Formats: sequence, C-alpha cells, structure tokens
Amino acid sequence: MEIETLAWLQTTEGGRLLVHAAQAWADHPGDPVRVASVVRRLEPDAEKAAAATTQAQLRERAAAKFGESATRMFFTPDALEQATRSRVAEHRATRLAAAIPGGSVIDLGCGIGGDLLAFARAGLIAAGLESDPVRAAMAQANLAALGLAGAVQVGDATTVDLSGFDAAFADPARRSGRGRVFDVEGWTPPWSWVLALLTRRSLVKVAPGIGHELVPPGVEAEWVSDGGDVKEAVLWSPSLSTTDRRATVIGERGLATITEEDDPGADVRDVGAYLYEPDGAVIRAGLVTAVAAGVDGGLVDPHIAYVTSDESFRTPFARGYRVLEHLPYREKQLRAALHERGVGRLTIKKRGVQVVPEELRKRLALKGENEATVVLTRVAGQGTALLVEPF
Repeated sequence: MEIETLAWLQTTEGGRLLVHAAQAWADHPGDPVRVASVVRRLEPDAEKAAAATTQAQLRERAAAKFGESATRMFFTPDALEQATRSRVAEHRATRLAAAIPGGSVIDLGCGIGGDLLAFARAGLIAAGLESDPVRAAMAQANLAALGLAGAVQVGDATTVDLSGFDAAFADPARRSGRGRVFDVEGWTPPWSWVLALLTRRSLVKVAPGIGHELVPPGVEAEWVSDGGDVKEAVLWSPSLSTTDRRATVIGERGLATITEEDDPGADVRDVGAYLYEPDGAVIRAGLVTAVAAGVDGGLVDPHIAYVTSDESFRTPFARGYRVLEHLPYREKQLRAALHERGVGRLTIKKRGVQVVPEELRKRLALKGENEATVVLTRVAGQGTALLVEPF
C-alpha cells in the first residue's frame, strides 16, 4: 500500500469504503474474489478498492490479537503476523509503567504500533521509530484511530539518540527472506546491539527459545504465555529487573507470575494420584521444580517436565490430571488395554519419548465408544503409559 492510499483511507470517504468492505467480507466469508467485486462496484479506483478489501480482511484476522480495536486499525500482512498480542503487550507496558510512572519510552522498530499502543494506554509518553515509511505511517494512523497520544518517526534504531527517553524497547527481527533466523547475530539489529542496549534502561523482546546462557548477568529473562501458548521472552535490563528468571502466565481469569525466588527445588518421586503438566513459559524459564513445590509434589524424572503429587491443586502454572491407571507401555499391550476399556477417541500426550502421537493413534486402530487421555513419558528413566483424566 502507498502512503497516499493509507492517508485516503483515513478520510471520511475512505472510512465509508472500509465499512462497505468489512460488510462484504461478512456477507461473503472465504470468497475474496466476490468481495473484491462488491467493493469495486462502489469504488472504481483499483488501488483504493484493493487497499480497502485487504484492510477489511486483515482487520478480521487481527481481532484475535487486538480485539475490538482491530476494526479501526491498519495492517500489512507481515506486520500483523509479527505484532504482539494486545494482552501480552499490555502486561509488558503495565510493568514498565510501574517502574517509570509517567515516563517516556521509545519503541525501536515499532512496526504498525502494536506495542506502542500498549505503552500509550499504560500512561507512558510513547514514541516510535520505524525504518519502513508505510509501517511508520500505519503506526501513527493506529494511534490516531484509537485516540492515543504518541509520535512516530522514520529512522534507524541503531543510530538514534536515546538520551531523551527514560526507557527503550526493541523487538529485533528474527526472520529474513529465507525464513526464521536462529543465529542471534543474524537478527536485525544483531545480538551485539541488543547487549549494548541492555546496558541502559531497556527491555527487549526475544525468541522464547533463547538459551539461558545468552542472558547477561543482572538481566531478567521473563517468559510469557497467553492462553497456554508461549508467545515471547523479554529481557529486562538490570535497572528494571527484579529477579533472574520469571514465568508469566496470562489466562482467561487474569495473570499470574512465578520467579526463581519461588523455587526451593524438588526431588524425583513415584507417580502419585495426580499429574501436572507445567505451562510452556514455566518450562522455558526452568521453573518446573517451583510448580512441584507449589503442589506439594515432585518430578517423575529429573529430565522430564511432568510433576506429580498425592494432592489435587488448582494452579495457573500447570494443567492437572487425575491418574487413573498405569497401562502397558509397549504398543501391542497398550492397544489391548485400550480395546479392553472400550476406548475409541484417544488424546495422546507425550514428553521425553520417541513417539509421534498422530502415527501411534493410527496404528492403535481404536474403535470403542469411550474417550480417554494417555500420557506417554519416562518415569525414573523408564518408558511409562498413564491413563489420566483432566480436571
């Protein structure tokens, strides 16, 4: 999209066309050709009609990340894919606002402004810097569309003077034209720039799979999950950190956080009446034993992220299962045991064993009327099958 077209879409006439395009998507879901035809009948200019059609489609997709706000925002396909979910961005912004109340933050490489919006909503003085002129214009347009204060400028994050800001935020690009980049020095900006940024008051969003050994001393690494999916890790510079490792879990009932200070450690023990599957953020943060301590339990194996206990607990940091039976681990005997119990629909959860659930399910060829969940894992180093019931 050209900047001029984006500007036109923000006019009264452009807004009417966006509403018309959104209604066309609602009337003809999954049929982009029909939608484009409907929009073209109202707007003969091909570029304007195409832009409105694309924005209507992207707004519909963006609702999962931005909620109702998506209906007023502007996107590019790549920028939407890369944008942080609003609940995750709001958690990060709220935490920063608590550390620098009423302070200023610059978003280095702000994209279409997803994080910038969260900073502004949290009461921070928000400024964005973006090298792509179209994305920069969209970020400014999104601030305006949602009635939020903030400024966006086109520029290079690696050369801007940060002295006028209380904090800086960055989300280095981890993709290239050939796909995902796993070498941290291949990020844009590279890891060396990230390390330099972390010497001042800053926070940096990084890949959830970042190795603990890469985190500099004094920097807090926080892993965040939303709805059970690990979304990101954030590095908080020493002037903002409060611990070394943290797991934050965002769910329908709110937010919970656990740190290494909550981790007294835990021993390996026999499988008890209950099994707990820690949230991915907890596992990434290396805080599985903190969950074990929280449920008065232990580990099933020193190298497996399953926790067991004799007690039933509700915890935001793990999903709980009641252990019903120990079943045979070998496939032939497992199939016989499941047939005997009339199981036809089977959920297979596995950890620490060489099993592909989809392939195993086909080979088991179950035909019963009952539904069951089986956990395949190692217990004290031995392959084990547990028949469990979620609670």
